[in-house]
Amino acid sequence: MPIVTMTVNGRPVSADVDPRTLLVQFLRENLMLTGTHVGCDTSQCGACTVHLDGHAVKACTVLALQAEGGAVVTIEGLGAPGLLHPMQEAFREHHGLQCGFCTPGMIMAAIDIVNRHGNELAEHTVREELEGNICRCTGYHNIVRAITEGARAMAAPVLNRAAE
Repeated sequence: MPIVTMTVNGRPVSADVDPRTLLVQFLRENLMLTGTHVGCDTSQCGACTVHLDGHAVKACTVLALQAEGGAVVTIEGLGAPGLLHPMQEAFREHHGLQCGFCTPGMIMAAIDIVNRHGNELAEHTVREELEGNICRCTGYHNIVRAITEGARAMAAPVLNRAAE
């Protein structure tokens, strides 16, 4: 079996993998990072969204071997002990979740949206960008509000966020 080596949440990892192993399987089964969810296995729901080399990807469509040498960030890699990432805090503050199943993928997609479009997001931009992420519980209103507020909070200096 081939060996895959990558950095996950800032930590170097390496493992023997079957060449058919999906990145989502590697994260969940090999590394026990179960915050990345498997919702559809067809890349339609976005529950498995992670960042690979700084870009949001659906981990159910990427082979672990394709991430060789890459940097992966999962929901577990956000924030710091005792301090949520601003987008996580915005989802909590604005009730951007119900059952929570889609939330990790939504948050990872949201951060990618901010990284690509900036901290001042129009509602229509957020709604268009979220087309690949499905929430079966909400009407998306609170999710969109959480993302626009989280985007603004991401612009705040880190020292100010830590003091809040």
